[in-house]
Amino acid sequence: MNIQRVLALVKMNLKKIIREPAYLFLMILFPAALTLVFGLAFGTIDTGIAGLSQFDLMTPGLFAYACIFIIMIVAQTFSDDREQGLLKRINLTPTTSAEFMGSHIISNTLLSIVQVAIVAVCSLLIGFRPEGNVIGFLLAFLFMIILSICSVGFGLLCSTIAKSSGTATALSFIFILPQMFFGTFVPLTDATRIIAYFLPSYYATESLSSILVEGIPLTDLSIWINLGILSLMSILIIGLGILIFKKYGKKSNSN
Repeated sequence: MNIQRVLALVKMNLKKIIREPAYLFLMILFPAALTLVFGLAFGTIDTGIAGLSQFDLMTPGLFAYACIFIIMIVAQTFSDDREQGLLKRINLTPTTSAEFMGSHIISNTLLSIVQVAIVAVCSLLIGFRPEGNVIGFLLAFLFMIILSICSVGFGLLCSTIAKSSGTATALSFIFILPQMFFGTFVPLTDATRIIAYFLPSYYATESLSSILVEGIPLTDLSIWINLGILSLMSILIIGLGILIFKKYGKKSNSN
């Protein structure tokens, strides 16, 4: 893998998104507005759990939702590249599938982390006060990075299979909605928890709740099991994305 080519593609991807008002709205205003609305709506509802409000319990899920929402942005931008002939031109260069996919993983993961930071700032302004120490915050940040990588992989899968940006956007909700309802801020029942076990966002949200809300010691085994499962899911999804792009992505570009 040529690092110089990857960094050049990362720079190109970031410039394209920054210059597009619609993407900036989805990246910055949407997570901020969502956090503020939930904070104002649920910030005064007492759960009876050590003085925690309903918003306090929902905040880890909002962090996770900021990460999974990047799926739609990735699907749209990647499909736009194909429709505009960018992928066809890249295929004429020595750039490999792994390098091209790697550039999207890096650039979109960075954007996803920006969204998480926006949610964090808005949450703190509303009144969310996380538990834990510096190491706990770093571990929570690691969970968000891995979940972001998972989400980028889902977005790339959608855009590789779809033949247009509209179709890719529609497909992205196949991955967004289940994770939103069964792995973020929506309370789970015994039945829905079974579904959640198959979703990356569930493991991130559960661990963030343990670290930032419940203040569970970082030596707790469940946190590290969740990290391992989430990491494995991320590797499998990205690997699948690269394989599918090699098989179908270039073929569709040549049509």
